[in-house]
Order: sequence, then C-alpha cells, then structure tokens
Amino acid sequence: MSDSVTYKGYKGKALAKLKELGVKVWSDVEIKTTKGLFTGVILPRSETAADDKHIVMKLRTGYNIGLSIDSVQEAKEVGFKEAVYKIPEQEFPFDKAKPNVTLLGTGGTIASRLDYRTGAVIPAFTPGELYGAVPELADICNLKTEKLFGIFSENMGPEQWKITAEAIGKEIEAGVAGIIVGHGTDTMHHTAAAITFMVQNSPVPIVMVGSQRSSDRPSSDAARNLQAAAWTAAHGDIAQVMVCMFGPTSDQYNLLHSGCRVRKMHSSYRSTFRTLGNVPYAMVEPGKLTHIRKDLKMRRDDRKVDVDAVFEDKVAIVYYYPNMQPDIIESLVDNGYKGIVIAGTGLGHVNKPLYEPLRKAVKKGVAVYMTVQTLWGYVHMFVYDTGRDLMHLGVVPAGNMMPEVAYVKLGWVLGHTTEPAKVKEMMLTPIADEITPREPFDGYMIMQGGIPEIEEFMGSLKL
Repeated sequence: MSDSVTYKGYKGKALAKLKELGVKVWSDVEIKTTKGLFTGVILPRSETAADDKHIVMKLRTGYNIGLSIDSVQEAKEVGFKEAVYKIPEQEFPFDKAKPNVTLLGTGGTIASRLDYRTGAVIPAFTPGELYGAVPELADICNLKTEKLFGIFSENMGPEQWKITAEAIGKEIEAGVAGIIVGHGTDTMHHTAAAITFMVQNSPVPIVMVGSQRSSDRPSSDAARNLQAAAWTAAHGDIAQVMVCMFGPTSDQYNLLHSGCRVRKMHSSYRSTFRTLGNVPYAMVEPGKLTHIRKDLKMRRDDRKVDVDAVFEDKVAIVYYYPNMQPDIIESLVDNGYKGIVIAGTGLGHVNKPLYEPLRKAVKKGVAVYMTVQTLWGYVHMFVYDTGRDLMHLGVVPAGNMMPEVAYVKLGWVLGHTTEPAKVKEMMLTPIADEITPREPFDGYMIMQGGIPEIEEFMGSLKL
C-alpha cells in the first residue's frame, strides 16, 4: 500500500513521525505524550494542509485534537477503524396526513460531516440524506428539498437574497405548509432581515436555521435545530420570518427570533443568536411551541404573499471609530454609493472632520442614516450639539434599527426609489420589528458574571 493511501495527507516531519511510531491513518491508538495519554483514531490530514508538525486524532469523546509531534513519545496500535463519512441515504417516507414542508438550501453545516480527505464539510441535503441523518424529521412532516446555492454564508449577498425570496414565494403559492431556509450562521441575520423585507405578508412560517457545529461532533446542534425548524414550519402558527436556533447552551429548547431583531453574538456558542431590543417570538420544544410575545402575525389558509425582491448594491455600512478620516466617506461618494449607514457612537455621533464630506454626500443625493454601535437603544441626535449638527447636514436618525438591518433595509428601499423624501418615509415606516416604539424592560439582558445580582440569581438555580 502506497504512502499516499497509508498516510493520507501527512507530509514532512509528521509523516516521518508516523513511520517512526509504526502507526498510520485510521489506526486506533494509544499515544503517550509529554502532556498525557491520548486514545483515539488517527485521522487523515486535508490535501491542502500546510502543517507538518501535528498528528490529528479523533478522541473517544468524538472531538478532534492535534498533537504536536515534538510532544509525542510513543504510540501503540490497538485496532484499525477506517471511517466512512458518507451520510446514509434512505427514502424519505411520505405520509399524506402530514404537512408538506420545503427546505431551501444555501449552504452551511446543517446535517453535515467532515470530509477528512479535504478538510471540507460534506453537506447532507437530499430528503434521503436528511432522513438518514435525522430520521425524526419523518415524524414531523413530508420534506422536499431544493438546493439554491452551496456556498459559505459570507458569500451570500443581494443576488442570493433575491433568488431565495423568489423561491420562497413560489413554494408558498404552490401550497406548502411552511418554508425552511438552511443557512450558514455567520451572516444568517443579514439574510433574515433581507427576506423579511423581500417576502411580506406570508401566510405560513418562514424559518431560517443553521448549526454552529457539524453533525460528526458530539455537541452538534444540527439535528435539534432541524427538528425544531421543521416542527415550526409544519405545525407552528406564527407566519413570519424567523431564525430558529438554540436557546440556552444546553439541549433544552430552541428560540424563534424576529428576522429583524436577531444577531449572532458569539463565535462558537450554540446559543449564539439573541434577540436584541425585544424578546424572542416563541420557544420551541419537541412537539410544542410556546409564544413569548403576543404581537404576532398568525398562519393563514390563503396562498397570498407579497414578494418584492429588489436591492441596490451601492450601499455601505460604516462603523465609526475615533480619528476616522474624511476620505472614508469621500471615497464612497466618489465611487457612486447611493446609501450610507453609519454605526455611530453613543446616541449617534461622529467626529467633526466628517461633517463636510457628509454634507457633500447628502447634497449629491446620497441617503445617509445613523444607527448606534451599542446595538441596544435608540439614536437620539437631538440631545447633544453633535447630533443636532449632523441632522442639520441631512443625516437621518434610524430609531433603534440595528446597523446591519438598517444596511439591508436601505439597500431594499433604494431598490425602489432614490427620491429623498420617499426613501425617508420607507426607511422610517416599520415593516417587521426593525423599529419599535419602545424597548421592553427585559429586552436588554447581558448576564454579566461576577456582579452581585447575577451571582445571586445563578446561585438560586439548581444546576
């Protein structure tokens, strides 16, 4: 057997170390290191891996670890377990008594496993693959899937948003009970906002779902998120654009977040999505949906939906920082941008050197809107001179719209009109939670550990 087969992906010093130890890829081993004993299976390295200083193992717990070859002292092979990471495929059973749901795929790690040959994620997407990965889905609905894209979420943008919105409209008109959109988590809140504006007055649930951890990890949230999203789409009574992800870090329940008030707030936690400036729509447990809010649009029996998939690409979001130079704004104007959203400090402020370029931008017809980088709270530009001066220049306060949502909405609005008064009217007329009359008392929760009231609360829980 050739080295390329026996030592898949290993090279240089790491390859020499495996040969010295007398073990190979897929060997079930006990490896003694200067940091302790590790037991598991040696995994292939990806074909593009540049690192030759580590041996990669899958531990008994299911987690992967890289062992520095300099720390490895000896190894003992106790077996051989070549893994086949193709997701089993079975025919998805059809039950005419169950609701029909369509899953539109854009990419992401939902029901996926790692391809140890390339280091890439292999998605499960066909109904048969999803049934093989999460058989519980068949107890919930009849599932149809359509792959719109297979891209990382950072590559989702206006072109993909428009195609997704049109596809949602067609499926609703065809009579499905609900829509699921599988999406990578990194920019899912941007797409959720875009779909909220592009698909209005839906008679059925539109549920966006992703996973923080792929299905080959013991702590994966993929199956639970898929089940919760499927149940919401098939049986839920809330007919709005929602993001369905873990509530707490444990497997207790999922939350349904408003598409315009949700944000990814942690790079790796499964409970990364939070509703900001309000509370979630509902809580989803197996076979049960519990409303948290009362001001909800409910499921209807008709097939009427308003699809308005337009977007102006020349819109930018600018995060203000101290000492920001005028050329930042000038370059946007010179390059033909039609809209600028500023994430300002405090109540909506920027420094004085930006006043003149902002004045020129507004004079040239650029729509400039102010949000706050605090994320929670409202723009109040009439409190200090800075805010008053900016409003005098033509900068428009955007209420408590989050910066990303204001960016998406401004692009959507400018896809309809560039007439300043009309743009302002559309921007400041709420469609779905993007601007609220007030933030509820429990819409701002940080849970900062170490402070007395939180420590007292946490201590009262039976953990």
